[in-house]
Amino acid sequence: MRTAVIVDLVRSGSGRGKAGGALSGVHPIDLLADVLRGLMARNDFDPALVDDVVGGCVSQASEQAGNITRSAALAAGLPESVPATTVTRACGSSQQAVHFAAQGVQAGAYDIVIACGVESMSRVPMGTAPIGADLVGTALGARYPEGWIGQGLAAELVAQHWKLTRDDVDAYAYDSHRRAAAAAATGHFDREIVPVSTPNGPHVTDETVRPSTTLESLGGLRPSFRSDAADARFPGLDWMITPGNSSPLTDAASAALIMSEDKAVELGLAPRARFVDFAVAGDDPLMMLTAPIPATHKILDRTGLRIDEIDAYEVNEAFASVPLAWSREFAADPGRVNPDGGAIALGHAIGASGVRLLTTLVSRLERTGGRYGLQTMCEHGGMANALLVERM
Repeated sequence: MRTAVIVDLVRSGSGRGKAGGALSGVHPIDLLADVLRGLMARNDFDPALVDDVVGGCVSQASEQAGNITRSAALAAGLPESVPATTVTRACGSSQQAVHFAAQGVQAGAYDIVIACGVESMSRVPMGTAPIGADLVGTALGARYPEGWIGQGLAAELVAQHWKLTRDDVDAYAYDSHRRAAAAAATGHFDREIVPVSTPNGPHVTDETVRPSTTLESLGGLRPSFRSDAADARFPGLDWMITPGNSSPLTDAASAALIMSEDKAVELGLAPRARFVDFAVAGDDPLMMLTAPIPATHKILDRTGLRIDEIDAYEVNEAFASVPLAWSREFAADPGRVNPDGGAIALGHAIGASGVRLLTTLVSRLERTGGRYGLQTMCEHGGMANALLVERM
């Protein structure tokens, strides 16, 4: 099996995923195209050598329909001979794109591939794709007769199961903003962010980070998902999930240049990290957000590594209860969990977050001299991706 390596990773800055957000005036094709263009500009080789572009996007409807990855690749100026496809695994869509890309290299199907992702949540809101249709059907409805629930309510169930408190989740959210603001202020994100053209000029910052966040302001927010029906179905919930300890709606794009190690050497490009292992896992689709735990167990079991032998962990902060539950399960060093902030601060553009996490993870390993980095993401329907990389 060939070694798949990461040659480069880039991302846009985040924009608030609502009208008036910094990237809301940018068509999602153009958003991803700018990021792809930025990736290629940093790496001197013939773009016709790219075997494929694999992109993640969750809401493949409206402006994000019609294989947006192919449209963005052409908009970025890649040769017409370079194909592209768009995949989805809910919030892990661009991480799944990375898995497919790297595994294709390992298998010999690709020499060079770009994995990427995009989501414009301001222009294509969550819930657009179903167009009001039934997404359950007869057989699935029979298997889960009480009905599925939303992710916010699932985050409450996770908090209850791991005996988290409102203080726990708010303190975690506060730390996410504090860490992200500190990383930005010291220039840690400068290498990974490429400019995106907007009607108001180039966008190069994370608009979702709130340096002024305080524990007091977080504590004053009301729970988002409480209802009489949910109270009746799940009695005893403490109702602690608020907009402050959840990831915000976000616009963003991200991209990774992945090659075989031999091809990178041939082209005179220096690999930044290599892929060690991958895992996907399913778990209870009702609680929904817990699958990063079995996915991580798969990685640890297959590699023989202990959790404390891994230098940094990116555990997507869809809600604060998710990385807190994961951390308790593995007794992980909290200083290594999303050490430069996570999705609560940096945003969660659902189709692009997987590569965003990987970008931040590899940058962290390079900056600190760490060897191994683990990344995992919870996903709608009770699934998760996980991967392990080693700095080169």
